[in-house]
Amino acid sequence: MKTALAVLCLALATAAHAVAPDIVLADFEGKDYGDWKVEGTAFGPGPAQGTLPHQMEVGGYAGHGLVNSFFGGDKSTGKLTSPEFKIERKFIKFLIGGGGWAGKTCLNLLVGGKQVRSATGPNVVPGGSEDLAPAAWEVAELIGQTARLEIVDAAKGGWGHINVDQILQSDVPAPVVAQPITAERTLSLDKKYLLLPVINGGKKGAHQRGALLVEGAVVRDFDIDLASQPEWFAHLDVSAWQGRQATLRITKLPADSKALELVATSDTLWHADEIYRERLRGQLHFSPRRGWNNDPNGMVFADGLYHLYFQHNPYGWPWGNMHWGHATSPDMVHWREQPEAIYPHQYGDWAFSGSAVVDRHNTSGWRKGANELIVAAYTSTGRGECMVYSNDRGQTFTEFAGNPVLKHHGRDPRLLWHAASKQWVMAVYDEADKNRGIAFHTSPDLKTWTFQSRIEDFFECPDLFELPLQGAAQEGGKSAAPPAKKYWVLTAASSDYMIGQFDGKKFTPETPKLKGHQGRGFYAAQTFSHDPQGRVIQIGWLQTATRGMPFNQSMSLPNELKLLATLEGPRLTWTPVKELETLRVSSHRLGPLSLAPGAANPLAGLKGELFEIRAEFTPGPATVLTFTVRGLKVSYDGAKQELSVGDRRASAPLQGGRQRLVIYVDRTALEVYASDGLTFMPVATGPSPDDQTLSVSVEGGSATFNTLDLHELKSLWPTP
Repeated sequence: MKTALAVLCLALATAAHAVAPDIVLADFEGKDYGDWKVEGTAFGPGPAQGTLPHQMEVGGYAGHGLVNSFFGGDKSTGKLTSPEFKIERKFIKFLIGGGGWAGKTCLNLLVGGKQVRSATGPNVVPGGSEDLAPAAWEVAELIGQTARLEIVDAAKGGWGHINVDQILQSDVPAPVVAQPITAERTLSLDKKYLLLPVINGGKKGAHQRGALLVEGAVVRDFDIDLASQPEWFAHLDVSAWQGRQATLRITKLPADSKALELVATSDTLWHADEIYRERLRGQLHFSPRRGWNNDPNGMVFADGLYHLYFQHNPYGWPWGNMHWGHATSPDMVHWREQPEAIYPHQYGDWAFSGSAVVDRHNTSGWRKGANELIVAAYTSTGRGECMVYSNDRGQTFTEFAGNPVLKHHGRDPRLLWHAASKQWVMAVYDEADKNRGIAFHTSPDLKTWTFQSRIEDFFECPDLFELPLQGAAQEGGKSAAPPAKKYWVLTAASSDYMIGQFDGKKFTPETPKLKGHQGRGFYAAQTFSHDPQGRVIQIGWLQTATRGMPFNQSMSLPNELKLLATLEGPRLTWTPVKELETLRVSSHRLGPLSLAPGAANPLAGLKGELFEIRAEFTPGPATVLTFTVRGLKVSYDGAKQELSVGDRRASAPLQGGRQRLVIYVDRTALEVYASDGLTFMPVATGPSPDDQTLSVSVEGGSATFNTLDLHELKSLWPTP
């Protein structure tokens, strides 16, 4: 009897101290939000099944569904409000990600209609991770009270969305995470590079700060996502200190991390024999060997080479650590990456976008030696607009002692020589009085600058160039004699543009703002200074995200810009440069021919990854002609005179009764040109990697091809 009583008492004591089971408030696994009240458009018709279109990959959520307010992109807003519930546990736990905007992208706890707790996502900068992370509120003093939850998206800019999942009531506190540490390792710089073990986007670890110290002085300072189980190794060029001792210091390193032990010196890059052969490496478009790139910068021809500088994070897959990367080419097609050209002035003072020119008459007095003097302007985020110059063919740059030459609320200086007024001009994005526009400054020597004028309604990365007006194609393929008049074109990051006159001080528009490219994922384009043939050639940032790769993003093809006379007035055209023809390895000329609905596919039997397709055809009045290019459809609607690439559509009028279509096909992007270049549709959407077939077909009527040429292309990269 005593034994039974003891067992009973033990059972009652154990039950009294047992942890109450969790209460699930929401797991978002249903097709809709159930009893939650939905306001606005940001949350869509129901829980997202992971990543939404055009969003970085989302991870860290539980099950299959989650709240993801990226529905419609960052511009959409809205609110989700839960039904009332009683607080019955000591903690409310949840998973949260997205934008870190207090009061705007947040999960709130309301008691008596008043907010008593709030949490935001962790991100506010481009390139961050979309992963949800565990979080919790301690609510013991609120037990017994009635509450509601609200998930808020009231932000429209970058990271203007919130991700939430798995909201629980629990008596178990959130797990205690070990505090990060600062760790150091001493290294002998006996080789050219330090190889740093990293992961993509900080998915498996916290963001750290790294510093390399030589003789106690910090010589490199950067953000990085070090990992004990790396996805790849970034490289830090230490050749300037070869043979010396250095200390690598990492702050915010997880206490159990073994990443520092994996750091090594090397004379070659990680997996050097695989560079340019990676599965998602564009073979027609430039991308850096390692790390992130965005805006093209400092595009200039000097001493027989085209120089392409670019915004570069050499230490990771996401945006950050802005340097000026550098590549050179004899033809704008075959690129060779060079060492970093401009390093940040110091941590937090990043080298943002800008431009470069050749100071042929040495107006600055900086030239020394036989090489052409390259002068670049860039935005130092901690100082202002800065000038640097190079006498060694653009390999390294010297800071002007008088930097910054301009301090204002803006960025992205574009330099040019204005021959008529014999002075330098800087067109620079400016946010005076919180209005977006482009300001114009002038200088006799690239050192002292005077404000002249400003034009409103342009955003980031301005460009300004002069073009002659050419006659439009007439019936029969003949062209009208081009008018002698020249115009100036002012454009910015979106590639929308105005046409007008520029007297060296003020831009006077003669058109409204006109639409530039009609595609997706093309931004911040710039033109080369001093093309030897006098052409205006543009390259843009092509936003080709490459998940799982040690590189991220790429550049567009080089396109020659011209001004064409149309019935609506002068308009820009985009045409791929002739130098791209050097990539052709075999050609199939299939025209002239007529194609009727249901006819055999003229491209049957042609397979591969890289193509240039050129077609000139006359569609019937109801004809829809479709090229299916490795699973992606490129269609022309003869009745609407409209071009579509995937889900993108744009007007593409016939020229002289005909349509001329050019399609460049790469692993991760298509660039499509129609209407003699009046319609340019770059699309940073990769074809299906498993589908290498091609087809062309028509519906609704026949089409007559004058030409149908398909060129198989080779890679721009060197063979092993």
